[in-house]
Amino acid sequence: VSYTHLRDPLQVDTAARLLPPSPGHPLGTDALGRDLLARLGHGALRTAGVALTVTVISAVTGLLLGMAPRASAGPTEVVSTLPAVLTGLLIAGVTGPSVWGAACAVCVVGWSPYAAQTAALLEQERASGHIAASVALGAGRPHLLRRHLLPAVAPALVRNALLRLPTTVLVLASLGFLGLGEQPPTPEWGRLLSENQPYAELAPWTVLGPAAALVVLSVLAVTAGVLGREKGE
Repeated sequence: VSYTHLRDPLQVDTAARLLPPSPGHPLGTDALGRDLLARLGHGALRTAGVALTVTVISAVTGLLLGMAPRASAGPTEVVSTLPAVLTGLLIAGVTGPSVWGAACAVCVVGWSPYAAQTAALLEQERASGHIAASVALGAGRPHLLRRHLLPAVAPALVRNALLRLPTTVLVLASLGFLGLGEQPPTPEWGRLLSENQPYAELAPWTVLGPAAALVVLSVLAVTAGVLGREKGE
């Protein structure tokens, strides 16, 4: 992190174009002489911050809609079939490509798994004996919600959100690669891979860093998915 603070990811140095990895530039430089490690590090912070915001919004939206399963069941099924990339294309066509347009596209489709999980957990909780006992003792809906329903849903929803966070980063990077996310010159992983792709043969190090980061993130996403299924079982 200290290295990325020392290096300006936006600093152009035409005398240092496409330099190979060295002690001064551990991942080399790009076609404008910008330090790739600094750009990768700043891009990670930027992408992770947006992904965290998207995850929180999606989880809260899913929680609220999942608490009204009769009204949200249909929209949840429809939205769950929509790919985020297609949604990103549609939103970009209306608002233009931007990081917040990409974030909005992911939010539009990202709430559905949380809504489905919330509805399933609430149905299970309402069928339990202690809920019936609380109702028999005169407990109202606010009391049930605060003391029984939310405590039964919130921990599982938070775990699910954390497990889905790497996947959200990957989706945002995919939209960035297509030019629908963060716009130049701001560094972003998908954008780094896209803008350096023409130099892959001449200077392969320009794409190895972003590609390796996305591969590691993909492994984390798959591992998180497996862990999530095991916990669900």
